[in-house]
Amino acid sequence: MATEVLEGRGRSHLRQTLAVVALMIMAPLLGRLLAGGDPGVYLRFPPRPLEPAPGSFSLPVFTLYAVLIVGTLLPFVVRIIVANRRTTDGEPAPRTASAGWPRWGSVALVALLIVWVIAWVPIPGLEALRRYSFTPLWLAYIGVISAWIRQRGGRVLLCEQPRRFLALFPASALFWYLFEYLNQFTGNWIYTGTGVAEHDALNWFVRSALPFSTVLPAVLVTRDLFATWPTLSRGLDDFIRISPPRPVATAWAVLVAGGLGLVAIAIRPDTFFSLVWVGPPMLIVAIQAISGERHLFSGVATGQWRDAWLAVLAALFCGLCWELWNVFSLARWTYHIPNAQVLHIFEMPLLGYAGYLPFGLTCVVAAQLLTGTDPRARYD
Repeated sequence: MATEVLEGRGRSHLRQTLAVVALMIMAPLLGRLLAGGDPGVYLRFPPRPLEPAPGSFSLPVFTLYAVLIVGTLLPFVVRIIVANRRTTDGEPAPRTASAGWPRWGSVALVALLIVWVIAWVPIPGLEALRRYSFTPLWLAYIGVISAWIRQRGGRVLLCEQPRRFLALFPASALFWYLFEYLNQFTGNWIYTGTGVAEHDALNWFVRSALPFSTVLPAVLVTRDLFATWPTLSRGLDDFIRISPPRPVATAWAVLVAGGLGLVAIAIRPDTFFSLVWVGPPMLIVAIQAISGERHLFSGVATGQWRDAWLAVLAALFCGLCWELWNVFSLARWTYHIPNAQVLHIFEMPLLGYAGYLPFGLTCVVAAQLLTGTDPRARYD
């Protein structure tokens, strides 16, 4: 019976995955067709933008974006601050038991520092290693963060479920290729570093698959690390309750909205480019809800927002690391953000970091969809 249940879940996940991939591919093609363009030019590998988006600045649009972002995040930040203040005024918060720093964590930390130097410093004779440094840099990061989780007494996916953890890597490569495909329609990032853009399809695949494979594991282990600090999400276990009276109908509405968002990016990319990050999590969560499966937002009916919030924080932190390590890398990328190309932190314009917020949600729900990883953070 248990085997039949697992096989049934596996088939369900496969159907859901195929549905999401099909929608992410077909929706912008439909938009391009409606705009009078040729959809066929986007069905190529490697997926590269036909041209970069205009990196312009508009104060009214910039202000509107900023107000929307702050207005969305502010209630959560206020809730956490108030909840932590109440805890400080009352009983002290319990401490997480420490399991000690593992030896493999020290190896990962040393490797991180060495590869970081190789990635940034033009050392004679190490140009080839520098060109390939992104993958070992993030592998070392994943090892260090996993060791930190263990040292703080949290649950380490690498140790507890190694097969599922390893499955995240190929799943991550597939996952990120879909975003490379969507970027063809918006042109928001362009690879400019030596050894990336000029290679043929096979070489591009070999050079890109490994670094792309680190995205999901990095975000998930960072989320699990943040889960060991209750102060980062205190008060979000009982926050705003959203319980639609017709959940299946609501899920279908979210699915349609997510699909239309991806159609829109091909019709008016300079206006709707941000939906590249909002559309995919809407599609995945909606399909999971329609299938009757537990998903990242299943708990919001009872006010449970902690898992979603930690996913957002994890992706934002990883985003800062991605942009930091991109600055002096040999294989690098630049950004082109319409109406918001100002106030850069590293290569990324300030408001561009808002894309990492829904991207964190996408990482968690995609990991659940592709590997069966629990969408909830791994608490002690």
